[in-house]
Amino acid sequence: MEFEKLTTHSLKNMFVCQIRDKILSGQLTVGSRLPSERELAKQMQVSRTVVNSGFTELENQGFLEILPRRGVFIADYGKNGNINTLNAIMEYHGDTLGQSEIRSILEVRRGLEHLVTDSVIKVASDEEIYGLEGLLEEIAEAKNVEEVVSGTFAFHHRLSVISQNSIMPLLYISFKPVVTQLWKRFCQYYGKEVLYDSVLCLYKCLKKRDMISARSCTDKRLNDAIAEGHQIFKTNDLKNVTAQ
Repeated sequence: MEFEKLTTHSLKNMFVCQIRDKILSGQLTVGSRLPSERELAKQMQVSRTVVNSGFTELENQGFLEILPRRGVFIADYGKNGNINTLNAIMEYHGDTLGQSEIRSILEVRRGLEHLVTDSVIKVASDEEIYGLEGLLEEIAEAKNVEEVVSGTFAFHHRLSVISQNSIMPLLYISFKPVVTQLWKRFCQYYGKEVLYDSVLCLYKCLKKRDMISARSCTDKRLNDAIAEGHQIFKTNDLKNVTAQ
């Protein structure tokens, strides 16, 4: 296995990206051992400090397992990774995520949204719920996909705040790179108006403090994205969508 020489200023980041890409592409397999720091530094023409700090970063991302006196191994990141691992996978795979991966992400999202909306309906004040209307208006007036996605995330993050669950806002922030990428793909396939309609549906249920309808609204949107009319996994560039 040969590694390319690094010549940019951000050597650690380039080192991390090169190793991570080889892992995600399958060139480096789970359980395999990497060359020593000295050997990698020589191949890639960087200092051992760059290699050492890069190893630490990749371990934090869930891609490497560093075993003292034994070496550095490719970790089973699919089983033992973390949110940073998921974000890196999303960035690497881009538009190629399949139905299985997207289904898994959205099912986690379903559980979080049910917990948040249930809590909002139970404990949030009328003022806090009505305050969401300003964010809804921002989404409606958004001029492009980036603004729609940003507004949609702000809406859902605000829900997590007024749910009075102190951990939920942290979870929502952690998932931001993942969900915003999926929302961008959704808008590119079906238009930003459809995403706005889903937020509007949820807001109406929250105003009425109708927990069952709020859950149904979330379920319909996610089921639609997983297996029904608004799928967001890539299948032949969604030829079926353009044919509708």
